[in-house]
Amino acid sequence: MVKRGRIVAFFLIVILLAATIGTTTTSITKDINLGLDLQGGFEILYDVNTIDEDQEVNEQVLQSTVQSLNERVDVLGISETNISIESGDRIRVQLAGVENQQQARELLSTTAELSFRDVEGNELMDGSDIVEGSAQQSYDQTNSPIVTLEMKSASEFYDITSEVANKEPISGAPYPPNLMVIWLDYDEGVSFEEEYLSEDPAYISAPAVDQGIRSNTVQIEGDFTQESAQQLADVLNAGSLPVELTETYSTSVGAQFGEQAMDKTIFAGALGVALIFIFMIIFYRFPGLISVVTLSAYIYLILLVFELLNGVLTLPGIAALILGVGMAVDANIITYERIKEELKAGKSITSAFKAGNRRSLATILDANITTLIAAGVLFIFGTSSVKGFATMLIVSILVSFITAVYGTRLLMGLWVKSRFLNKRPGWFGVKKNEIHSLADGEEVEATFMKKKFDFVQYRKRFFVLSLLLIALGTTALGVFGLNLGIDFTSGSRVEILSDSPIDTDELEQTFEENLNLEPKQVVLQGDNNDIAVVRLDTELSQTQVAQMQDFVSEQYGSNPNVSTVSPVVGQELAKNAAFAVLYASIGIIIYVTIRFEIYFAVVAILALLHDAFFMIAFFSLTRLEFDVTIIAAILTIVGYSVNDTIVTFDRIRENLKMRKKVKSFKELAVIVNDSLLQTMTRSLNTVITVIFAAVMLAIFGAASITYFSLALVVGLIAGTYSSLFIASQLWLVWRGKKIKEKPIEYVKKKKPSGPQV
Repeated sequence: MVKRGRIVAFFLIVILLAATIGTTTTSITKDINLGLDLQGGFEILYDVNTIDEDQEVNEQVLQSTVQSLNERVDVLGISETNISIESGDRIRVQLAGVENQQQARELLSTTAELSFRDVEGNELMDGSDIVEGSAQQSYDQTNSPIVTLEMKSASEFYDITSEVANKEPISGAPYPPNLMVIWLDYDEGVSFEEEYLSEDPAYISAPAVDQGIRSNTVQIEGDFTQESAQQLADVLNAGSLPVELTETYSTSVGAQFGEQAMDKTIFAGALGVALIFIFMIIFYRFPGLISVVTLSAYIYLILLVFELLNGVLTLPGIAALILGVGMAVDANIITYERIKEELKAGKSITSAFKAGNRRSLATILDANITTLIAAGVLFIFGTSSVKGFATMLIVSILVSFITAVYGTRLLMGLWVKSRFLNKRPGWFGVKKNEIHSLADGEEVEATFMKKKFDFVQYRKRFFVLSLLLIALGTTALGVFGLNLGIDFTSGSRVEILSDSPIDTDELEQTFEENLNLEPKQVVLQGDNNDIAVVRLDTELSQTQVAQMQDFVSEQYGSNPNVSTVSPVVGQELAKNAAFAVLYASIGIIIYVTIRFEIYFAVVAILALLHDAFFMIAFFSLTRLEFDVTIIAAILTIVGYSVNDTIVTFDRIRENLKMRKKVKSFKELAVIVNDSLLQTMTRSLNTVITVIFAAVMLAIFGAASITYFSLALVVGLIAGTYSSLFIASQLWLVWRGKKIKEKPIEYVKKKKPSGPQV
């Protein structure tokens, strides 16, 4: 008898879930902080240097500098700010949604040591003599912008101005002696005479003082605009920095770029998710429909958790969310395949559901933990945008375990326990003629697409194919090398967005004539070649970045993305990338050894190195730019590849336990081949769903993640190939050679019942 109450409960849960998602998603997404690459802004990594020789850069000085920077940022009214101390006496500043990036950069990096000096450079007063926060933008009698200050001591100011007013004339000097020169960040090596004769002097102003000034109010006059006068007042109110800051890495993103990137990537993601939903329903029928519900809940929960964590959503983060849908469905695929196997073995719907869930749990857990290890390493060693990707990946893995395992069990369990599905194996994609009789035993012959393949006998061909491809890749790397991005080589990178197609020759000529810069490489991207990526060998200075932004904005109608990397930071990024892969490999070896055995662990690492190498060789052959986001893709595939390999290893171990004792290579080969056949459908279906997402991102997503998405597609194909045809086969050869001297045995030894003599 059908228990309709459980079916009603299912629909009530789905309706409640749909209502919650429909009514709250907009408010959640509105509150999520967007990264620089989605709303524009800039990020700078500063080296902290001392101003005085006696000064030491310690934690207190760094904290004081961060406090000063925060005060300066508050002047700009920027709400989304992240200023953090990093190892090696560095400070990273991230400001999102900044309209005037150049003003913000100048405000941040100016040391702002105000000093009043005579014409000979002798200091008369400094910033400590000014009332804090007294600087204001005002106007003089001719309505010209000025800056006013209040001095702490009116009498001291009177004495100093009297001294300047009575200065003796200097023989041959082109300036009068009674000038009070107001400097910002005075340089001992600068000659006042040279600056006085210059059209653009380094000092702020040099008013003549005819007599002692009894007021404590100072007027700073100069060739100010209202904006520049206000900026000077803001700098003075924010106070001087206790150190000197030097840019070693910077990246700025135009708001138009961010908006276009977000729109394109969300559209690509929607297409990818829709394809995954359609595939699951077609292939898995009713369970696939359950997946659509749980995956919808997964996407909603990801956004909710990210918003609660106050996380910053970046472009790679959106990519991680979309890819996470493909990876989250893996848990469902593993479970559904196990349920189908149990149904084909002749079990009832209820028994198959219980057995399928029980037998798939350990596999899902092992696969997710290995991916978490790779994501954790990515977070530790990644740059800001890569950290956003890693954060989203970690959250995705944790949330997907809840929705895909427990959410699916809850919803599917309501239908199974209602007994409505009894005698309806077709709802699970199992035909009646595929069902085995329990009277003939529980074990069903392992097949793929209803055919018995012997993959093991072709292992040498798989090994030779991989070796040939490795040789080809090694040759390509030796001859061509990698087209390394500025992340690893230092230099500058400029992305230009135009309303019309860009001509490469014209762009190069324009750069040389107007900016005196010779592009090393220009690559056109976008649907209509409306995006140009310009590589420069030189590291652009702060002034050059400002000139670049003004020129490109005027020439092409939108602010460019400009990134600069110093040689030191480039070397560190390369070193961190190598360490990331190394530490991820060590972590995976340790985990797999604990859960399985050392043979499995070493083979798994060989397989993931195999996949990583093919991704690197692909970039060498295609000459596509290899930047830090590709390292993120490699580590993602490292996690995925091990995930896929673990699923096969889990099945091999399970089949070994069923045999209890294996004493010959031939017997072991049969077990490995059967395990491959049993997991083949799951492996292919999982890679298809993730590739749906990756391909959509590559075709329709933002240009800045195109190469990242292509790297994932190549890695996914290589990872699936190595998991099925390399890792398990290598384990067979290695373990099979030792099987005579060390048989594989899973028989539990019975404890002796009586006392031993």
